[in-house]
Amino acid sequence: MKRRQIMTMAVVGMMCLMTACATSPTGRKQFIITDSRQMAAMGLQAFDELKKKEKISTDKKTIAYVNCVTNALLRVVPPQPEFKEWEVVVFDSKQVNAFALPGGKIGVYTGLLDVATTQDQLAAVIGHEIGHVLANHGAERVSQSIASNSALQIASVSLDGEYKAQILSGLGLGLKFGVMLPFSRAHETESDLIGLKIMNEAGFKPSQSVRLWQNMAKASKGAPPELLSTHPSSSTRINDLRSAMTTLTSAKYDAPKCRR
Repeated sequence: MKRRQIMTMAVVGMMCLMTACATSPTGRKQFIITDSRQMAAMGLQAFDELKKKEKISTDKKTIAYVNCVTNALLRVVPPQPEFKEWEVVVFDSKQVNAFALPGGKIGVYTGLLDVATTQDQLAAVIGHEIGHVLANHGAERVSQSIASNSALQIASVSLDGEYKAQILSGLGLGLKFGVMLPFSRAHETESDLIGLKIMNEAGFKPSQSVRLWQNMAKASKGAPPELLSTHPSSSTRINDLRSAMTTLTSAKYDAPKCRR
């Protein structure tokens, strides 16, 4: 390792000890040195570019359905200081996928609706993606990229700079927009648990999260689809979800009836 890299990592480490050690919603310690408003701005910019490149659905019923489920979830999500409102866009694509970006930008691909066959199952996916934002996983990954690359300075964290690919990777996007990049297994598992709590509080049936991943495994025929590319195995995921359900506070299943 070059001396400059070692010095950079030492400085970043000192910054963490002084100011940058954060805590996720599940209590996990995080290393974050990026500004939350800067991350929100990058999420907005990436989302705007994505909307220009991807085909946006014009199916009013599908859009209303996705918004119905998402809005029910967001009613139990606390206000975020970096942005005022969440934005949801449905993309017309066969991809079995969804994502959420810093700044409150949510994308759902219509292909997902062929696998998440009920509103509760769709809530499990969208709640999971919201969990990535609430846990600042994008900021954590960008911070890790900064720490491991001495050439990448905090001031240069921008989609307009030469480090665009690294920043997009931190946001969970590929340089070719429309390609979702997996988060780490730790991040994915954490988002599962956050999403489970959100859907329960919103009145959806948390047990349907297990059914969702069973559907995913069946649809993928043994090979994980994009959404599950770095998730734990299906059996591990299902066991973790079932275990987490025993700790949930009882909630009324009073989510609105969302019809596709």
